[in-house]
Amino acid sequence: MNTLAWTNDLVAARAGDSGALERVLTRSRQDLRRYAEYHCPVNDVEDAVQESLFTVSRKLMDLRQLECFASWLFRIVKRECNRYKRAKRMLMQVPITEDIIGPNYPESKGLARDVAQALESLPLHYREIILLRDLEGLTIEELAAQLSVTRQAAKARLHRARSLAREYLED
Repeated sequence: MNTLAWTNDLVAARAGDSGALERVLTRSRQDLRRYAEYHCPVNDVEDAVQESLFTVSRKLMDLRQLECFASWLFRIVKRECNRYKRAKRMLMQVPITEDIIGPNYPESKGLARDVAQALESLPLHYREIILLRDLEGLTIEELAAQLSVTRQAAKARLHRARSLAREYLED
């Protein structure tokens, strides 16, 4: 698409033309994805791109200067990536032990505490897949879709996560 057509689509999209908006979002998607792959954790790239495109579709009319569209677009996706990073960091800071056994659990050496400590010892991507599969009950296909990996990769990650948890519990 040439520059004049691109500019016309941006102007039309900003004026409310849904076809032009769709062309703008479609053309922007690949650039956003490449940018997000650099700034986001692997599992959050597609989510950040989707949220960014949604934000663009809602806020394009508020953009004052169309010349700033590209930088505005990349700022939006970078903000989404940072939001996902903060959410993961918060997940890692909350001890699982409190979620599973509660703060007033009477027996400190029980099975629930051991399992919680085993989960806390796992790297985040292994902990996440065990929690999604065993606590939330997602299927392998749902796991693969949510984590943006193949079915085989999800199965392998789950197997490795359970093996590591089992090793921890055997010690």
